[in-house]
Amino acid sequence: MSLNNSNAPSSPDTAGGVPEDSRPVRRRLGWLDVVRGIAILAMASYHFSWDLEYFGYLAPGTVGIGLFKYYARGIASSFLLLAGFSLVLGHFPRFRRRPFLIRFAKVAAAAAVISIATWFAFPTGFIFFGILHAIAAASLIGLLFLRLPVAVTLLVALAAFLAPFYLRSAVFDLPSLWWVGLSETLPRSNDYVPLLPWLAPFLTGIALGRIALTKGWLDTASAPERPAGSIKRGLAFAGRHSLPIYLIHQPLLFSLVALFAMIHPAARPDPRPAFQSSCMATCTGDQTQAFCARFCGCTLDRLVEQNLLDPLDQGQIDVQTDSRISEIAGQCTMKAQE
Repeated sequence: MSLNNSNAPSSPDTAGGVPEDSRPVRRRLGWLDVVRGIAILAMASYHFSWDLEYFGYLAPGTVGIGLFKYYARGIASSFLLLAGFSLVLGHFPRFRRRPFLIRFAKVAAAAAVISIATWFAFPTGFIFFGILHAIAAASLIGLLFLRLPVAVTLLVALAAFLAPFYLRSAVFDLPSLWWVGLSETLPRSNDYVPLLPWLAPFLTGIALGRIALTKGWLDTASAPERPAGSIKRGLAFAGRHSLPIYLIHQPLLFSLVALFAMIHPAARPDPRPAFQSSCMATCTGDQTQAFCARFCGCTLDRLVEQNLLDPLDQGQIDVQTDSRISEIAGQCTMKAQE
């Protein structure tokens, strides 16, 4: 899958001087298209949640923590694993140069479009190495493992997974090396899928594909499966067209949520918890926890009493020059010291 990797030969080609039609014909596997469809549907659901958070319908940080965090990682892993698996179906035992280059060019071009679009839309968090970039890079590297022993591929996959735990270095903090994934300081991006550790699921997919072919788990000579049922057919359709669906689904979802937000804006979150958290984080750098709890609680109460919290939260008050803020800070400092 590259996001849209085919299981079957699509055009005559020659590689290594061997005519294409002298090679085993592999037809599309309907169940694999269904699995791809499920993966793209899961990704769309995550992106929809991201859009809801962006427009204030979910609390800030919701999609980056807890179950959402692992959900996103599971989705990315599934795409990369399927991409590795499909690379084997398409190019083992013989490499088909022309179909590979065409597919690689499509994925690389789509990755470039994503980078350019997000540079203009979200310049501080644009996608410089996301899932499409990772699939394109892993596809090139994966060619080296198509004919290596499966045990070697799995060992390298394990090493790729463990590398960020042991090999991080400030050397990789250079922006030109962020794609590697070994930076000590993680760069800001709305979709960051560096080569390490994300090469691991791709190589695992290659190993699984090799095992499946060796064990005869895939009937590659049978006619294409046609999934029964409208839901399965819909998922299979999405799986067969996963790359264009990937490219259009997020702009469409984002636009729909933006339109809804214009009609029914999300309620503004209560600024008190955010102020309390920020105040404590700043204060505890110089003072004790007990002092900061008294000081921040007092400050919050005074801001609410004087109707200053909302203007402060909206950036309408300069804390450095507004005498009301300095007066409250002085009074609460004295109270916290008592």
